[in-house]
Amino acid sequence: MKPKPILVLGAGWAGLAAGVELAARGYSVQILESARQPGGRARCVRFGELNIDNGQHLLIGAYRETLRLMESIGLRESDLFARTPLRLAIRGDGQDLDLASLPLPSPMHIGGGLLRARGLSLRQRSAAVKMAYRLWRRKFALAEDCTVALLLEREGQNTDLTRRLWEPLCLATLNTPIARASARAFLAVLRDAFTGNRGNADLLIPRTGLGRIFPVPAVDFIEQRGGHVQLGRRANRLLVEDNRIIGIETGDQTILADQVVLAVPPITAARLLQPHAALADTAERLFRLSYESITTIYLHYPQETRLPAPMLGMVGTYTQWVFDRSICGQPGLIAAVISADGPHLSMENRQLITAVSDELSRLLPGSPPPLNSTVIREKRATFACEAGVDSLRPRATTPVRGLWLAGDYTATGYPATLEGAVRSGVQCARHIMDNAGPLPTS
Repeated sequence: MKPKPILVLGAGWAGLAAGVELAARGYSVQILESARQPGGRARCVRFGELNIDNGQHLLIGAYRETLRLMESIGLRESDLFARTPLRLAIRGDGQDLDLASLPLPSPMHIGGGLLRARGLSLRQRSAAVKMAYRLWRRKFALAEDCTVALLLEREGQNTDLTRRLWEPLCLATLNTPIARASARAFLAVLRDAFTGNRGNADLLIPRTGLGRIFPVPAVDFIEQRGGHVQLGRRANRLLVEDNRIIGIETGDQTILADQVVLAVPPITAARLLQPHAALADTAERLFRLSYESITTIYLHYPQETRLPAPMLGMVGTYTQWVFDRSICGQPGLIAAVISADGPHLSMENRQLITAVSDELSRLLPGSPPPLNSTVIREKRATFACEAGVDSLRPRATTPVRGLWLAGDYTATGYPATLEGAVRSGVQCARHIMDNAGPLPTS
């Protein structure tokens, strides 16, 4: 009898990671995705004649599972990313901060960089290095979670240092303000970036759209190995019998499966889980997750327009981080990113574009106004990575046999990042292989 394929609901990075990991080991995989393109939130949209990402993403060298999975499907990092040693250049309030890693063994490359950082007083640099050393001694672990703001206060980081260094870094990694952000998740990223291989702290800036970096090649990889990826198909109901998964229902079809990976957004997962008594507690926890927005303003200038660096932070402005898209083959295109909540959420697009354009004029003196612009607002861009959120994040396993959860919201220990999504998908695939054993391909 022909074996049932493993069914993956969702073709975001988590679902595709699960599919790639399974397909690479000979399992038959079927993926259903409700959208018309793969990639989930990290997808491409049109802006005039350009394909742009629905939000600017950045990887670091510590994203080992993402880089490993890309390599496993034949992708070369150098074709996809511009890798540069860590450099944080943050502008604002008449005080510029520049922090760069040094060519020293880890973790001295970061400690030395903090000591030599420009724009910080000797006292601030000393306080930052002492905190980094204490965290390293504790292996970046916390006995109990708290907010990033409280952690920084305990570690003697003054208000100015926090506002100009740690807060922009926290927003970039957790997309959650430091007054609410989980110190445990923040330290997980710092641990992976600042320890181990020196290259873990490197910045990896995409050279092309996110869809071409992983989702499209992942779909090709799965289908070349006998799998199927169907776009525009939504699961309406999970079919559970005797506390095990037996399949799903779409609008017009019943699909039978002994193994189902639920790799959809947490709110969608909660709605599918809620009708089943064994899964109601997990659904209730997912309904309690809150969310943070990301607003990206794309401004298209004449092609010769360049930022002083590929990526800059900004303080005391609406804009928090700004990226020069010339590295992606889109000269003159600038992406300004605003994380989480703030007054920008109540501004009309035209008003926000004007405000951001005025802010960028300080970085681009003498440049003409943008030729064109657009605003992309993702209201539920990430789950709110708040202190204590781990109590709401489910494991990959569920009480229903054969049903697995994947997504950056699951208990990976990481915030809502591409690496967190990939780790969760890979974890699901390995659970399936451990439980199902070697399966014949279709």
